[in-house]
Amino acid sequence: MQITDVRVRKVAKEGKLKAVVSITLDDEFVVHDIKVIEGEKGHFIAMPSKKALDGEYRDIAHPINSETRERIQSIILAKYEEVLSEQLEE
Repeated sequence: MQITDVRVRKVAKEGKLKAVVSITLDDEFVVHDIKVIEGEKGHFIAMPSKKALDGEYRDIAHPINSETRERIQSIILAKYEEVLSEQLEE
């Protein structure tokens, strides 16, 4: 599985949510609404989720193992940093 496209939509308002991202896998499947969040130890991603009847949030789509999560997160955060640096150059 290859991530063939990453689209970053920066969030303008203040807060921990910094961007919303869509990724395309193998030019065939898209996952929308991955969030880039600023945490105490740096940025991380949160997969798309919805609120369940019990009030808890559950991921709609997510990696099965930690290696895949790390790979997706590193690609997304690299693209996020690229978008930030491009905006600073403007």
